[in-house]
Order: sequence, then C-alpha cells, then structure tokens
Amino acid sequence: MHVLVPMDDSEMAERALEYALDVYDDAEITVLTVVGEPSFMWGEAASIALADDMEAAAEEHGQAVADRAGEIAADHDTEVDVTIRTGHPARAILDADADFDAIVLGSHGGSVADRLMVGNVAETVFRRASVPVTVVR
Repeated sequence: MHVLVPMDDSEMAERALEYALDVYDDAEITVLTVVGEPSFMWGEAASIALADDMEAAAEEHGQAVADRAGEIAADHDTEVDVTIRTGHPARAILDADADFDAIVLGSHGGSVADRLMVGNVAETVFRRASVPVTVVR
C-alpha cells in the first residue's frame, strides 16, 4: 500500500502524518508539501520579481516540512519519502492521487487564513480524489 500525506507546517498536518504512520504501519508513506505560486493578482512586476526566488523559497519551506516529517517518522521507527511541489495545494494533491492507494490529510492549518485555505483544500481533495481520503482533526 502507498499512502499520500499532504503536509504543511501546521499541527493538523503533523497529526495526519502521525495517524497515517499508526494506521498504515506497513505502508509506504509519501509526504507531499506544496508551496503556493505568486498569483497574477499580485501584479506582473511582483510575480516576475518573486519568480526568481520562488524555487529557493519553495525548497527552504519544503525542507523545513521534510525535516519535521522525518522527525515524526523516526519517532515511529520508520522513514517517509518527501516530495516538494509548487502550485495550488489541492490541484497538486489531486494531480498525484492516482499514484497512491489512499490520502491522509489534516483538516486545516493553524491560523485563520490557514483554516480557510487548508480547510478548502481538504474539502476539495475529499470531494474529488480518485482514492479513499481520511481527514484528520
């Protein structure tokens, strides 16, 4: 079995990984972290200025999440694979779902903005994924 655990730096995402490691203890687990891209609404100049730094910022943010995922997995005496992508989180998760047998994700992030965005991501993935989805609170 191969399980996808989308993860950001929120407590809910950590809970989702803990859940996946406990419930799918014999499965291969891949952690996916998605870093958003600059929006056209930011204006063309801002998007161009940020484009050069996006890859480095994505790698830096992704590495912090990867490190935390590795720590959580080590506490369970196992390892996880980590994939870092840029883009819209729900779209990136749904683009990858066919390669997995299940998805386990947190219900929302920590801040109000995270709860709105990630809550929408969880709902979108839950409704549209082609594999079973578990939402952890």
